[in-house]
Amino acid sequence: MKITDIKQQVKRKDRYSIFIDGKYSFALSESGLLNSGLAIGQEFSKQELERLEKVSVEDKAVYRALDLIARRPRSEGELRDYLKRKKYTDEEIVKILNTLSIKGYINDKDFARRWVESRRLLKPISIRRLRLELRQKRVADEIVNEALESDETNEPEVLKELIEKKQKQTRYRDKQKLTQFLLRQGFNYSDIKLALEEAGI
Repeated sequence: MKITDIKQQVKRKDRYSIFIDGKYSFALSESGLLNSGLAIGQEFSKQELERLEKVSVEDKAVYRALDLIARRPRSEGELRDYLKRKKYTDEEIVKILNTLSIKGYINDKDFARRWVESRRLLKPISIRRLRLELRQKRVADEIVNEALESDETNEPEVLKELIEKKQKQTRYRDKQKLTQFLLRQGFNYSDIKLALEEAGI
């Protein structure tokens, strides 16, 4: 069996189709192709071709994962769930996640820290809500705790700011509705009650 052609794909310019004996066999990313050292004219045994096809499967999975990460950062747990939904085997998932980790695309500590920072910038939010969000992203509890411990945001100030903001909206001038909203945001009832009293509500 011989590589008879290597063609750049039309829709995905960073992926290349590999043709064996005149027929399409598998595809590799640009980096995957460079790392493989494949070239037109190379010959392979059936076993070597099977190995290359496995490399192609993992290469495509890494490509898909990177495409997902490009939209927004992902935790390791999110990527693991994504790969499971795509029907990759446990062995393949371990290899794929390992490759992404080595390349620096997976780092749950960094992910958790950045998540907290970005959420704090976007809107007032409680520590309890942040903890829930990170758990939903499948981040380990010890990493969540570490990220939240390094967060120096003053929770009472966050609550005060949120109350002031929501009081500008007619529907939240009702104390009960405002309290229910704040509870949904993860703030403690006792903290809410105190903050409302201090705001004269």
